Amino acid sequence: MSDASLPPEVAPPAAPRSCTQLFLVFTGLALQGFGGVLAVAQRELCERRRWLSAAEFLEMLAFAQVLPGPNVCNLSLAVGQRWFGVRGALAALAGMLALPLLIVLLATAWVIDQAGAAWLQDALRGMGIVAAGLIVGACLKLARPLRASPLGRAGVAGLGAATLLAIAGLKLPLMAVLAGLGLPACLWAHRRLQAGRKA
Repeated sequence: MSDASLPPEVAPPAAPRSCTQLFLVFTGLALQGFGGVLAVAQRELCERRRWLSAAEFLEMLAFAQVLPGPNVCNLSLAVGQRWFGVRGALAALAGMLALPLLIVLLATAWVIDQAGAAWLQDALRGMGIVAAGLIVGACLKLARPLRASPLGRAGVAGLGAATLLAIAGLKLPLMAVLAGLGLPACLWAHRRLQAGRKA
């Protein structure tokens, strides 16, 4: 069985060839990321490029969400730094920001001019629905590596439900949810891993 036929979870990791390739790949990701880059990034970095396994992507994403700033920018910094240090981090971040920034500035000027158009409002509502679907799809894909979590399926499901309730239901601020659920989850996982090593 060749490496190319292996699923992304088992396939050997590949690596970007240069900072230029990092810049181009992240530029491509940013240009595809209408409503959010997360769904596209997971497919591109894990399944297509095989730069990260699904579990590695999930760990980097969790780290990116804890840091201040946009998650996907933090993720690009982490991915770039992994192979080329500071140069790679800056190349990936520049790819994520440079061309999209130019497009956003031009689009903003145009949208302001067309702000009252009914067709534009309808188009934006439609894009919102698609963006929500992309996020749900990415979440389902990201849930696969959690089957091997030290917290077990019940623990993962319970924490996921509690997080959803805290953010969507109770509308708690992100920092409160990270402190109230994220920190205990980290400690719980650490204890379970330590117990597994001792056994």
